Amino acid sequence: MSLDSESSSPSSSRDWFFPSPSFIHSTSHSPQSPNYPRKFSTIPRHPRPSPPDWKPPKTSTFRGVSSSAYGDPKYGRLRRRVDFTRRSEKTSKQEGDGPVLAQNRDVSKAVPDEKTAAGEIGIRVLGQRVKIRWQMAFSLAILITAFGSLVHKNFFLHNQVIDLQDQISIMNIKLQACTMLDPLDTISISQESDHLSSKGLKILALTISIALLSMPIFLFKYIDYISKLRSSYKSSEKVSLNKQLEYRVDVVLSVHPYAKPLALLVATLLLICLGGLALFGVTDDSLADCLWLSWTYVADSGNHANSEGMGPRLVSVSISFGGMLIFAMMLGLVSDAISEKLDSLRKGRSEVVEQNHTLILGWSDKLGSLLNQLAIANESLGGGTVVVMAERDKEEMELDIAKMEFDFRGTSVICRSGSPLILADLKKVSVSKARAIVVLADDGNADQSDARALRTVLSLTGVKDGLRGHIVVELSDLDNEVLVKLVGGELVETVVAHDVIGRLMIQCARQPGLAQIWEDILGFENCEFYIKRWPQLDGMQFEDVLISFPDAIPCGVKVASRGGKIILNPDDSYILQEGDEVLVIAEDDDTYAPSTLPTVNGASFMHIALPARKPQKILLCGWRRDVDDMIVVWRGSLPRDFIVPKLMEKILLCGWRRDMEDMITVLDAFLAPGSELWMFNEVVESERDRKLVDGGLDLSRLVNIQLVHREGNAVIRRHLESLPLESFDSILILADESVEDSAIQADSRSLATLLLIRDIQAKRLPYREAMVTRGQRGSFSRGSWIGEMQQASDRSVIISEILDPRTKNLLSMSKISDYVLSNELVSMALAMVAEDRQINDVLEELFAEEGNELHIRLAELYLHEGEELSFYEIILRARQRREIVIGYRLANAERAVINPPAKTERRRWSAKDVFVVITEKE
Repeated sequence: MSLDSESSSPSSSRDWFFPSPSFIHSTSHSPQSPNYPRKFSTIPRHPRPSPPDWKPPKTSTFRGVSSSAYGDPKYGRLRRRVDFTRRSEKTSKQEGDGPVLAQNRDVSKAVPDEKTAAGEIGIRVLGQRVKIRWQMAFSLAILITAFGSLVHKNFFLHNQVIDLQDQISIMNIKLQACTMLDPLDTISISQESDHLSSKGLKILALTISIALLSMPIFLFKYIDYISKLRSSYKSSEKVSLNKQLEYRVDVVLSVHPYAKPLALLVATLLLICLGGLALFGVTDDSLADCLWLSWTYVADSGNHANSEGMGPRLVSVSISFGGMLIFAMMLGLVSDAISEKLDSLRKGRSEVVEQNHTLILGWSDKLGSLLNQLAIANESLGGGTVVVMAERDKEEMELDIAKMEFDFRGTSVICRSGSPLILADLKKVSVSKARAIVVLADDGNADQSDARALRTVLSLTGVKDGLRGHIVVELSDLDNEVLVKLVGGELVETVVAHDVIGRLMIQCARQPGLAQIWEDILGFENCEFYIKRWPQLDGMQFEDVLISFPDAIPCGVKVASRGGKIILNPDDSYILQEGDEVLVIAEDDDTYAPSTLPTVNGASFMHIALPARKPQKILLCGWRRDVDDMIVVWRGSLPRDFIVPKLMEKILLCGWRRDMEDMITVLDAFLAPGSELWMFNEVVESERDRKLVDGGLDLSRLVNIQLVHREGNAVIRRHLESLPLESFDSILILADESVEDSAIQADSRSLATLLLIRDIQAKRLPYREAMVTRGQRGSFSRGSWIGEMQQASDRSVIISEILDPRTKNLLSMSKISDYVLSNELVSMALAMVAEDRQINDVLEELFAEEGNELHIRLAELYLHEGEELSFYEIILRARQRREIVIGYRLANAERAVINPPAKTERRRWSAKDVFVVITEKE
């Protein structure tokens, strides 16, 4: 714009140069108006005084984006000509194509009707697809063009407003310099210009927010359309784009644990930003205030109640509704996270942060006895930690353990659900930090149970961090022991439950009362085996070591020079060397210690070996202050050189076990020549021979026993009555192989067989002998059936294989059987080996056919009737037979005393008393 001096009046100049606010407002909304000046390009940048008579020219105008040429009539005529030309060309083209189309129609008539129909259908489908694609593309292009033009127009208006503000500011400066402008007008003009600028920004913000909100809708519609188009175009494609996107989203949410919270955070930020932009477009507040107000609407849906006007209310309600959805999803995520954590704790999925604990893998009916023994063993330490992991629900395991009726004595039992075959589950229970790992055999098939135990050992040996403790594996079949030791190496100690019980049954059948002694030695409730190093005993003979422990009984030596081999019942002349350890039977590992000199109540022992218990003259050279209190330990000599003869025995086996061939082999080694072994079960005789041969038994090598086969059912009285039950020395009732998987059913069968055998024996005894025996027993009535069975039990020994501990009370109360509680004894052995793996070598030797074993000896082998001896003196006398006395049972007592406390106290013994000794197998 340029300035002229045609106007002579300043007032007229002011009226023309400063338009009214309504004029400015109208022009701001109509930038294409040709009457509005575009730029004041001729106004000088520096203020100069104006001549008194100037006025702006009327020729300098401002034009918008649309050109005036499009409004000219001549341009309209030109456009119509072009359109008419195009129409004529199109018509001529269609006329030229007419013969061609007709020719094509003639050719197509020659084609068979089927091909023609298929071709027409294909052309139509292809045409429809192309038409649909072009329509979608055209619609999308229109939307993009409209959105782009709208954004471009808003930005263009914003630039125009900024230019107008600059020009107005320049003119205001010039007019103020000439004192020709009123301050009130200046303020109103600047306010209106600010209003124009802010209004453009608000429209832009509102447009962007609406566009962003509508974009997901169009995107989903487009994806759905593409999926349908692909499915119709390629019928072989089975997975649509929708499902692929859903799958990808599901994978991201499943793989990444923090995907859901991040998605919720992004959604919250988008809602706040879009809501702030929308509020900025419908209110007069600044953008920062609108963003904060949007956050308040999201955080608290009740804040929109103060909104005024239709636009702000609509936007605030929308933001509040989105905020409610956001917080509902947030609460759902938090609730799911808490529920999942509590569920993992309830189901035993959390990690165990323990060390030096005992880990039990698996679940069986032996677990209760095992936990009881471990609790007793840890009592001296103030309690310990036992972790049980099995493929059961954690709540069920804890409920079953809570039903067990015993005191844990400060030991904590932690249950976890998991598989011992999975390394992640083993890591969850801190397997590398456990001091002992016990693998229990599964109830059921023996081969499957041992195969699972083998896989468990493989998993344990594959732990990356290694194992701190040893592995105790319970096996069901002796043939699988070599394979498990081959896989586990030096880390593995095996306990073959079936073999252990079979050998114990044979020992207890030959020696009544031995079952109770084994329970006392194997369990931690009384006395058990311990191995410890005592440097003060180096250089001492084993004979002197025997009387060096007031609260324990030495049984053997762990020889360091022989690689730590444990020697039971060594020679008296063996001298302990440096590094040797002493094997003892004691109440606990902290309840015994050797004395510097064997003393009791301040009195010293003098060990003197004399040939007989007769008055002797002893010369003491020297003087001691306690010579009056000195106690002399007399070894003396045995009453007579008595050798226990081997007598022929007659033994009955009721039932069939998997390891029957092993039991026959052990019996052939123990029994005297000419003994008979009767086998009574439901297996036919030919099948028995085949099973025994398949198990590795050579019938021709049996030298001491003769097999007698009888076929029948052990729970049918008629079948049992066909046997000479009153003539057997021992009867072994086995848990039959057919019902071995069910402990309750097997025990019911064993108990029924026991009662039938005792009743038949009682009926076959002479009446006078039965009356005398009943008169001696006062616990039951004169004619009771239990009394008759008790007197029958004095004539023969019946050993019942019991699997369920609850059956123990029935047999112990009736006293009609010297029983073996198999599961409890196996659990005791597992607990002992778990606490100290060296004890397994001791148990294996005591159970084996060769080496040392437990025996019950009559007192007449060591003393005379009524002779007064201390327990130490009996120990020394038994050494003349190469035996170690570990306890005794008096004639009128029901239980044996292992490791008696007062070993120096003299007492009068009876020839009917018995002693428990460790001796070599005969």
